[in-house]
Amino acid sequence: MENTEKKKLSTIKLILIIAGAFVFVFLAYYSIMMSMGPAKKLKEIEAGYGVKHDSEEKTDERFFTDSAYVSMLKEKSFLQSKIAMAGTDSIYMTLNIPDSTAHLEIAGVSVHSVRISQMKISKILRTGNNYAVQTMLASPMTIASYKATIKKEPLMIKMAPKDTSEFKPDVIPDTSDYEPVNYILDMDNGLRIYVYQEVADSSGSDRNNLFLFDLNDRLKTTWQSLKSAATFKVPEYHPFIKIRVPKADAKILYRAIPRKGQIAVYI
Repeated sequence: MENTEKKKLSTIKLILIIAGAFVFVFLAYYSIMMSMGPAKKLKEIEAGYGVKHDSEEKTDERFFTDSAYVSMLKEKSFLQSKIAMAGTDSIYMTLNIPDSTAHLEIAGVSVHSVRISQMKISKILRTGNNYAVQTMLASPMTIASYKATIKKEPLMIKMAPKDTSEFKPDVIPDTSDYEPVNYILDMDNGLRIYVYQEVADSSGSDRNNLFLFDLNDRLKTTWQSLKSAATFKVPEYHPFIKIRVPKADAKILYRAIPRKGQIAVYI
């Protein structure tokens, strides 16, 4: 009886050791695959927007490390995007990271300005191949999809009155004034823009909602990465820009931009 119990304990220990070893190996493998994501994305950007060497004339790549040249390249790319969007009859948004501002513009005229209180940017956008990144940003980005805590267009259902005597003016407040405002914009070039409301002066419910909204996005991304790693594929990486703005301004930006609206970024 005692030998049987010992054998059972030994079997359980062996199973736990094997399971622990498997988990450790998989986590190590997953970490390696995740670290390859940004490098793969940067290579894709360089392949699509990098310098195309001419067989007869080669570009001196030392220009791309010169701070003055890089500064002019960034300004040129930003202006090219703005000019392209100004030619449309639609409202669009510009993000000026050095100035910590966001603007809504129509035909090149700013109609609303927002001060960005906090921001975080992907490393490959800040320190990657400057020429490739700025060439990518030289064209306006179009919103491909989005996820938000508020409705894009508020909808109110109202019964039409039978006659003027039954007419009553609308006194229903905009409930989004009390709803947390956080959203994610997926751009057509793979870049992802996160806009979060400031939480310094927000209620506890707003803080909790922001935490859950961010957690849900992280869990979704982790699940997609796990599925890719399980099939021996490098998980897809999305360069990102995360900003925090006042709640009212966050709502204005979100509702003013069309569903397939355009955005220009100056980094």
